This record gives sequence, C-alpha cells and structure tokens, in this order.
Amino acid sequence: MSGLPDRCREGLAVYRVGGAVRDARLGWPTVDTDWVVVGATPEEMQRRGFRPVGRDFPVFLHPETHEEYALARTERKSGHGYTGFEVHASPDVTLEEDLARRDLTINAMAETPEGELIDPYGGLADLQAKVLRHVSPAFVEDPLRVLRTARFLARYAGLGFAIAEETWALMCELVESGELSHLVAERVWTETEKALGEPAPAVYFRTLQNCGALGVLMPELVEDDASLGGALDRLSRLPSDLLEEERPRWRWARLVEHLGEARQAALAERLRLPRSYRDLGRQAALTRQLRQRATPDADDVKRWLDGIDAWRRSERVQPLIALLALDAPALAEVLARAWRAVSRLEAKSLMAEGFRGAELGQELARRRCALLDEELARR
Repeated sequence: MSGLPDRCREGLAVYRVGGAVRDARLGWPTVDTDWVVVGATPEEMQRRGFRPVGRDFPVFLHPETHEEYALARTERKSGHGYTGFEVHASPDVTLEEDLARRDLTINAMAETPEGELIDPYGGLADLQAKVLRHVSPAFVEDPLRVLRTARFLARYAGLGFAIAEETWALMCELVESGELSHLVAERVWTETEKALGEPAPAVYFRTLQNCGALGVLMPELVEDDASLGGALDRLSRLPSDLLEEERPRWRWARLVEHLGEARQAALAERLRLPRSYRDLGRQAALTRQLRQRATPDADDVKRWLDGIDAWRRSERVQPLIALLALDAPALAEVLARAWRAVSRLEAKSLMAEGFRGAELGQELARRRCALLDEELARR
C-alpha cells in the first residue's frame, strides 16, 4: 500500500500521516502522501536508496515512488517565528511524539500501510464533529499556525467546520504576543496563495481579521472595514471561463482592486508578491476606475488600454472585459465592440502610408481614438 519495497520496510515502522489520512476519511481526493519513519537514522535511509531533500530536518524521497518520508522528530522552541525551532530526529522518537508537534488534531492522525488508524489526540472525533482543534499548548509556539488554521477553515467551512473556542483563544494570544511580526513574507504569502485556491477564500481573510492577524500581516486591507467586506464579497465573483489554476490570481486581484496605487504597491512589497499577482491587481484596479466613470469617453478607454498594455499584451483585454461585465454589462459590451474595431488597426498599414518615427506613433494614437470615438458614439 505504501509503495515501499519490502527490502526498505524491514526493521522500520512506516506510517502514512497528515492530509492523506484526514482527507481520505472526509471522502476528499488525496494528491500527495507523506510518510513518517520511526526507528531509523539518515544513514539507514540512504543505504536503502532514499534521497535526502530536507534542509531543516531529515526528509527523504522514496527511490521509486518519490513520495516524502520524514524521520520521526520532535521540535523545541528556540527563537521567534516559523523557523525558531530546534529539531530532534533520532530512532528513539516515537510516532506519538512526532504527531504531538502537529498543529491540529485532524492533521495528527496516522495509519499503517495496511490502513490501521493511529489517533492519539482525537483527530477522528474532531473530524466527525467538524472541529478544528489544536493538538497541544505548543500551538502558540508557531505563529504560522494562525494562518494555517484560517486556511483549513477556508477549505472546510462549506462542510460546517468551526474553530474550537480554546483554539481560537490561542490564535488571539499569538496575535497579541507579537509573534506574527516575525513571520517572513514568503511564508505568509505561501499560506495566503493556498487559501486563495480553497473553496471559501473569503473565510481565510475574515478569520484573520477577526483575530487581529490581518491588521498585522496585511494592514492595507483593513484601513476600511466596509471596503474589506465588499472586497471579500467580490472573491466569489469572477469571470466564468477561468481555468482552475487562474482563480487564485484573479481572487487576489478582486481583493485589492479597490486599493489605491500606493496601497497596492505597499501590500505587494510587504508580501513579496509574484509579478503576475502584482500586474493583475493593478489591471483590475484600472478596470474598476474605468467602470466608475459615469460615461467613459474615447480618451478614458484609450488610457485604460494603454494602462493594461493591451497593444502588446492583447490577451489581457477579453478577461478584463469579462470582469467588467460582472458589474457593468452594457459598458463591457461597448468595450468589446470598440476593442474589436481598434485592434484591427496595425502600425504596418500606417507605415505603408509613409508614417515613420514619432509621426507614426502620433497618427496611430489619433486613429485609435477616432475609432474608439466612433464605437462609443453607437452605445
């Protein structure tokens, strides 16, 4: 069942752990399977053909399945933030000790390769009760767990899950302790990007807002609670033909489209956002500004097209028009027609007429505005 050859299993206790165990009992598909090995040393794992990949603790890739096998370990708080831990991995660490360091009880279940459940912290009962509960008081040692708990709620809120009161108290305690400020931007963004791909991403941000974490990690979003509420409502309103992998990026764009340029830039820098997220957020903001004009004229539309770099990146136009259509369908229809007309005008046709250099650019801009004027006059 583990895919581990018999020669590699001899003398080792191997257990499936974490998300694969949890989601299988929820009836959800499992993509990745993680394993814990009890009673082994790094040298033994390498002798059996496993390839070491862990930097902070011993993790190995199986020589055939390439699944991750981690040696059982314990952790002790030694500093601030997500990385402030001393890791102890040795053959004498038990499975129960390894599971005790995990964040939530539903993530602290294991099973043998034959499917026998090992559940020392009541994860199955919490799964059935639809409760997100911390494994131990050590929950407060890792500030990233505030974000992870919010993300799991965003995943399972549709099933009726809730955060246990005592776990919520620890999340608030972590915020008040100042530990969140020690999280590096990359870790905050990794959890946030994952949350944007969950079934209810708004729940993630609202949970962080309610415990005070959002104001620490993304203060630009909470300067106006009413605006935040509107932004969270927009997360479920996206162009209908997006691919699944595109949805996190578009959800982020909807979340930040109301922010001014300075606040968007500050938030992007704070989280070290990927370029694709920064760009789409800015394009969505420009589209929002165009929609908010009572009757956009040709100059307004041309500035929008210039702002989204439509002349070089024409693939951006239709999705943004589809975004506009969610709130202003009539304007979107006019823009779609105007874009079809103006995109047929090519610089090479003007060059054939003798335009060159600066004059070519000026004439191209003039004719584009004329075409836009003509189409907008027909609305």
